[in-house]
Amino acid sequence: MKEYISVPSKYLLHGEGLSFDELALVEPLAIGAHGVSRADVKHGEFVLVIGAGPIGLGTMEFARIAGAKVITLDVNEQRLQFCKDHLNIHATVNAMDSNVAEQLKSITDGDMPTAVIDATGNLRAINNAINYLAHGGNYVLIGLQKEPFSFSHPEFHKRETTLMSSRNATREDFEHVIKSMKAGQVNPKTYITHTVDFEEIKDNFESWLDPKTGVIKAMVHL
Repeated sequence: MKEYISVPSKYLLHGEGLSFDELALVEPLAIGAHGVSRADVKHGEFVLVIGAGPIGLGTMEFARIAGAKVITLDVNEQRLQFCKDHLNIHATVNAMDSNVAEQLKSITDGDMPTAVIDATGNLRAINNAINYLAHGGNYVLIGLQKEPFSFSHPEFHKRETTLMSSRNATREDFEHVIKSMKAGQVNPKTYITHTVDFEEIKDNFESWLDPKTGVIKAMVHL
């Protein structure tokens, strides 16, 4: 409850010349970067990211930076198109299609993704995604679900699946995001789709809750 607090500089992450808008994106992007690190993504492997919201988009970016061929799965066609237009995604699949597994098999030349990362937190999506994973693959849960989840044990077992959770991010993840921004590998303008002054929040906030407005990140300027 102090007005000021002194923290040694060595314990802080420094802005490295990034703008305020860029710095505001470091933390959410670091969540995706940490998930990719947990999945131990390797160059050239197929990575399926489920959920094309802000966290999922960041996850796709850092999977791509790691050298993966990224596949996006989402129910929203507008978000899938956004991924095609702005993120250099290898392929997209609409989760509402009846033949999702067949599409993934075709995209991956019959192998299926060797890493599946959930960024939805949706119980049905979490339970079902095991069916999209290659044998010996890594399944990482970034999205948080408060209810118990369950898999078919034979499906989980026969794949020799590695199941992991991904919680927040480490200092190394933050530094990786900042370095990637400075190198031009991540364009913050991709995420900042709406900008308002502080006084305008009350008139715009409700509209941001509507997916039709296409909000990824809304930036408030003081």
